[in-house]
Amino acid sequence: MVRALLRNLVSGPLAVQMRRFVMVGAFTAGIQMGLLWLFDDVAGLNYLLAATIAIEITIVLSYVFNNAWTFRASQNTGLSEYLGGLLKTNLVRGTAWPIQIGVLYALVEWGGMTALVANVPAILISGLYRFALDSQWTWG
Repeated sequence: MVRALLRNLVSGPLAVQMRRFVMVGAFTAGIQMGLLWLFDDVAGLNYLLAATIAIEITIVLSYVFNNAWTFRASQNTGLSEYLGGLLKTNLVRGTAWPIQIGVLYALVEWGGMTALVANVPAILISGLYRFALDSQWTWG
């Protein structure tokens, strides 16, 4: 499955859509990392709470960008459809939340990584799951 998703980045019917999803994801991951640093290191929140807040903020931001650009052909328009899509992506990403937080926790507590370093693989692992569900359900 991972191999097929990586192949789709280069060619295939989902190539453009997947590349855009990755670009939006990379941009919002950068924002999420900055927010995690701000909430954890600067504000002194527990790293798991800081990550949860940062994730929710970037869920909304990702939806806005993905709806406008990545899934433009099947874009959610109109207030009801737009809010319905936002709810769907929150459900999708809400189910991805335990994956990301679980990986983050394991890498921090058992792997000895800092929260910022551990958040990178956590984002990548949960990102594959999010693309599969978002592309099929939120904008499918």
